[in-house]
Amino acid sequence: MTTKTATAAINEPRTGEAKPTTGTTLESSSGADSQPATRGKTSIADGVVEKIAGMAAREVAGVHALGGGLARTLGAVRDRVPGGRPNVARGVKVEVGERQTAIDLDIVVEYGVPITDVAGDIRENVIAAVERMTGLEVVEVNIAVIDVHLPFDDEDDDEARVQ
Repeated sequence: MTTKTATAAINEPRTGEAKPTTGTTLESSSGADSQPATRGKTSIADGVVEKIAGMAAREVAGVHALGGGLARTLGAVRDRVPGGRPNVARGVKVEVGERQTAIDLDIVVEYGVPITDVAGDIRENVIAAVERMTGLEVVEVNIAVIDVHLPFDDEDDDEARVQ
C-alpha cells in the first residue's frame, strides 16, 4: 500500500486539491480520511488584524494614543457620541496575505519615555498577540512616532466654560 504525502510550499499556487496551509505533511488529503482542521480554508480580514494590533499596541506603557492628529480629533468626537464605540484600529494599517502579515503603526508617545524602548515593547506585544490569535506570521511591524504628548497638552475637562 502506497501513501501519498502533500507538503504546501510557501509560494505554490492554490489548486482545487486540499493541501495543508502550514507546511505540514498529511497522510491523506481527501474526504473522511483527512483531519477536520484541513478541510476548508480560513481567511482573516485586514480589519481583524488591525484591531488585534491596535489593542496590543495600546497596552504598552508609554503609548499615549494611536493615529494622526486629525484621526484622533475625529475619533474623540465619534467616541463622545452616545452609542459610539472607540475605534481601536485608528492609526493601524496592515497587509494580510495567506500566511503572513505586515503592520504599520502611527503612535503618540508620552513625554519622557525612551522611544526606542517603547517601540521595541510595541513590536514584541503586537507580534505575540497577532501570531497567537491569528496564526499568521508577522514579517514586520513599522512604527512611526508622529507626536509626543506633553503633560500640559491635557485640557481641563472637569471645568465647564459656562456655569
